[in-house]
Amino acid sequence: MKFRWLSGQFKLPFFSVVAGALLMVFCSSWGFLVHRTVNQLAIYELPSSMRVFFWKNKDSIVSQSIRPDVRRNTDRIVSQSIRPDVRRNTDRTEAPRHFIDLEAYGDSAAWKMPLRLPEAVERYTLDTLHKYGYVPYVVLEVKDRLTEAFRKGDKDSILYYAIDLGHYIGDANVPLHSSINYDGQLSGQRGIHALWESTVPDQLMDGYKLRDGHKARYLSDPAASIWESVRRAHSLLQQMFEEERQASVGIPDSVKYRVEHRYGRDIKVYTPAFGKIYGARLGSMVNDQLLHSADQIADFWYTAWIDAGKPELNALLSESLTKKDKKEMCVESKDYRKGRLVEKHLLLARKYPGWE
Repeated sequence: MKFRWLSGQFKLPFFSVVAGALLMVFCSSWGFLVHRTVNQLAIYELPSSMRVFFWKNKDSIVSQSIRPDVRRNTDRIVSQSIRPDVRRNTDRTEAPRHFIDLEAYGDSAAWKMPLRLPEAVERYTLDTLHKYGYVPYVVLEVKDRLTEAFRKGDKDSILYYAIDLGHYIGDANVPLHSSINYDGQLSGQRGIHALWESTVPDQLMDGYKLRDGHKARYLSDPAASIWESVRRAHSLLQQMFEEERQASVGIPDSVKYRVEHRYGRDIKVYTPAFGKIYGARLGSMVNDQLLHSADQIADFWYTAWIDAGKPELNALLSESLTKKDKKEMCVESKDYRKGRLVEKHLLLARKYPGWE
């Protein structure tokens, strides 16, 4: 989920604010349910030479897939602390790594911006990128770091960068991560961000198609691939906003909204009931973006591994797969292929909804 924190807005005790922000990340964002789901699905799309290592580390990969969101929101709130020592030691650059406000970069920016960061910095300056976001460039940066981790055979770094890469790719596939109207605040639809990426999938996930037959493929041009996803996501914005307007026709506010108390004030948020109505009008849009994210994560993981020389990953495991592990992986892969992850309670984001 994409948040813009305004300085001077918070008056609660510092650590209470941090705890509240983390709770919001864990309980009400695309980063909770869908990020975890797409990382799990991507594992099944990997070739056997990679799949064992990733499957053995599946719990960490899935549970920690929201870590960049936690890092971003913690950094944003810590940076506003009244304590100078805290402000001084805070990295304030995480937030713009999750989005790109394309309108700020000029007409048809998704088709005109440079594909790679050095050229973008030369054209727009790094300060501008930090202001309006640069998620596609971050994806390429983290992919290079994952490649180097594979090359060195550093297990911890492989997992760290694979998780981060999956998260940023997921963000690049969310339409509202590509717009300056990121929460419908400019079109009288405030709250549509959480509605689309959180409420809708939370209500409808159990009926989603979680496999499209994709197998990880090598990307000869990763930059072109991630920019294609940004364009694809951005092209969905008009439909997203229009379907919300159409879904609202004849719906009283008592059905459309509920009031929640957050950070010392009451705010209106869309209800789960309206999420179902809106989700029905969207058709397969959210499901399609979910699958596209999972496919692309698998492709980027695989490409980084190939570029590193296809190192032997099983050698990095602390212990070999047991007979029980092999049986579980075989059964799980079969249930994935047959679309039974939810039915068999194998979708970890559903199995452990409060997982940290």
